[in-house]
Amino acid sequence: MNQKGITHSSKTTSIFDSTFKKLSNRRSYMMLLFILGLPVHIVTFILFLLKKEQYQQPYRKAYENSKQEIVSKGYVEAWKQQFLEQENRKASFFHESLSKEQINKNVDLLVQEKLQKEVEKQVDLLGLEEYTYQNFFIHLLQNKKFLIVSAIPGLLMYSFLLLYSNPFVQFIFERVIQTLFVILGVATLVFTILYISPLDPARNILGVEATPEQIENFNQLYGLDQPYFVQLWHSLSGLFTFDLGTSFAGKEDIMASIANKFPVTLEIAVFSLLMAIIIAIPVGIISAIRPNSFLDYSFMILALIGLSIPAFWQGLIFILTFSLELNWFPATYNPQNWLSLVLPVVVLGTSLTASIARMTRSSMLEVIHEDYIITAKAKGLNERKVVFQHAIRNAMIPIITVIGLLFGGMLGGASVTEKVFNISGIGSYIVDKQFIPDIPAILGGVVYIAITISIVNLIIDITYAFFDPRIRSKMKKEG
Repeated sequence: MNQKGITHSSKTTSIFDSTFKKLSNRRSYMMLLFILGLPVHIVTFILFLLKKEQYQQPYRKAYENSKQEIVSKGYVEAWKQQFLEQENRKASFFHESLSKEQINKNVDLLVQEKLQKEVEKQVDLLGLEEYTYQNFFIHLLQNKKFLIVSAIPGLLMYSFLLLYSNPFVQFIFERVIQTLFVILGVATLVFTILYISPLDPARNILGVEATPEQIENFNQLYGLDQPYFVQLWHSLSGLFTFDLGTSFAGKEDIMASIANKFPVTLEIAVFSLLMAIIIAIPVGIISAIRPNSFLDYSFMILALIGLSIPAFWQGLIFILTFSLELNWFPATYNPQNWLSLVLPVVVLGTSLTASIARMTRSSMLEVIHEDYIITAKAKGLNERKVVFQHAIRNAMIPIITVIGLLFGGMLGGASVTEKVFNISGIGSYIVDKQFIPDIPAILGGVVYIAITISIVNLIIDITYAFFDPRIRSKMKKEG
């Protein structure tokens, strides 16, 4: 900057000033940047106020000169006549009865807007910028000495600017923030439902013969006599500090119980998902490229059967057949025997496989009738190249969406399969605690399932960008 005012810098634009300029156009980001870099902004804002009059004069002078030049050339009168005719035509077309004063008022507003835009355009051609705090700070960010001096007090702000300088990192960061809000919302909702539940933990655990004094002591011991917001705060702070305390029943360490039970459920769910993907996607593709064939009908009938079979019934049939009758697999889960995982994985993955297969078929059928697929075939590409190089990639978006949704439902609904195969997983743990209700245990189990589902959805959002170039292009454009 010099005495002639703030001019367009010829320096190479740095990551910090370009990102700050992009984000400061949105009020919410501007406020966040001000808060994160508060120590820096306090000093620079004082400096801005001290130099305001000095650096604002060149811009004001150029603004007034350009305005007078435009007025002197008669442009304003021409615009006024043009807008007057426009307003009269509009009033006549819409049958509006406006007074002459109202029309002149509208014309004056339009002329002032037009004049301001033209003046700003002329001043901009002179290389001058209005002396605002935003422009002042952007120019400071182009100064290496300023960046070095303000590095420590502005560490949070500069870290945020670095995150948002890359569109892909920004995309992931925003999804993580959204995930935190989702987890917070889930925890609050679950706690509220349990809080207003008519079930009384003290009465259920101590029994119907418990005295009022015993119930009062129980409620004081676990903080159940405290107000809603106090209990909510203790529960949420415990979730985010990984200190969930002890359960109402059994006085077990909740965090240790979840850490022991959750990996079992996650392991079964992941293997079920892998089984479903390996089987369902090829089946769906074959059905789509051979529609109305014997294979298509056979696969879709099997998929419909898979969707229709209740998990508990299928589990019992599998135990009777493959465990008790054929003695191929253990009837109950044993962590030391990997064969005991086979039946739960198949039962849990059956409906998942059927859903993914049907979605794959539907998505592929929609894609293979698109113009670009027909064009590829017309160019002489063989069917395998058309399917694997063009069709599958474009059909994957809805399939990925379904996989993410079904995986979340599978984690939450694994309790039935766990009960059938006597698996001590997180699903059966939450169900057992529900009837007390053991608020800390239920809240911990549900929220950590929600965290896993949110992480899976984050991976799916990133996968979208891999399969769909339109998403990547949009991310780069926004960045």
